[in-house]
Amino acid sequence: MHIAHCQSLTNMQRSHRAARLAGFTLIELLAVIAIIGLLIALLLPAVQSAREAARRSQCTNNLKQIGLALENYESYKKVFPSGYVSQYTANGTDTGPGWGWATLILPMLEETALANQLNLNLPIENAANSPAITTPLSEYLCPSEEREPVWAAMSQSGGTKICDVAEAAYVAMFGTTEPGIDGNGMFFRNSTVHVREITDGSTQTIAAGERADVLGEATWVGSVTGAYLAPDPLDNDGIGIFEQEEGSTMVLGQSGEGKSPGDPTGEPDMFYSLHPGGVNFVFADGHVTFLMNTMDPQLFQALCIRAGGEVIADESSF
Repeated sequence: MHIAHCQSLTNMQRSHRAARLAGFTLIELLAVIAIIGLLIALLLPAVQSAREAARRSQCTNNLKQIGLALENYESYKKVFPSGYVSQYTANGTDTGPGWGWATLILPMLEETALANQLNLNLPIENAANSPAITTPLSEYLCPSEEREPVWAAMSQSGGTKICDVAEAAYVAMFGTTEPGIDGNGMFFRNSTVHVREITDGSTQTIAAGERADVLGEATWVGSVTGAYLAPDPLDNDGIGIFEQEEGSTMVLGQSGEGKSPGDPTGEPDMFYSLHPGGVNFVFADGHVTFLMNTMDPQLFQALCIRAGGEVIADESSF
């Protein structure tokens, strides 16, 4: 009986040892969880950085395609497309139709089917042009932004909706003043800029760039007549300032006085991106450059003007 009792104790001891070997203690489990959490914390920035690099690369590619489309348009028409097309009254007020540069180059982006759905002789907001004007196009969207596919163009008088338009992440360069009638950049109302008029050089003149919707909305469609652009006063994202802009800013942007590209205190008609450190721009010759938000504002302004005569040594100074 004594032998049987000893065997029973031995079996129990073996069972306890097996139990300890088969599982973790609470302290061991907490240590494993802490190690896993540490590894995730170390790896997450690298994963996010890799994802952002891929998004920025796609954004760069979008602008390269836009630059190529602009060059093909110029090659065919012998002028660059208008910033937007509109008739106007004696005092200069737009009367439409308002179609913008990004609409005019649709065939050059292999979007002929969509272009054929648009009646450019009618105003943007005419029912005949719906739903084509609310069609989102991947070529005009930056993957770093989570945008709504459409937004409402509101009237200056009464703040009523005129029509919905498709989102875009890129606007053309008007120059160094508020977008509208006649800019010193490449694109403005009814503009017909020839290559020979870009006397600063096509490699040193910006054609278009990014505008994230946290600063101001944009669309590929055009300037909706009688509309205005303003950030949502309830949107507390801390980017930009509240200011109402003309409808032309839906497709055009400006440098801003004393502002670097991507300045978070900019107006809704300027340029901004969600890529850390700067903004992507395509130049008149089709190349794309990421301009840092620490660059000299005067240098940035010089790149926004088509015929300012400024001396810029080379792109390394950007």
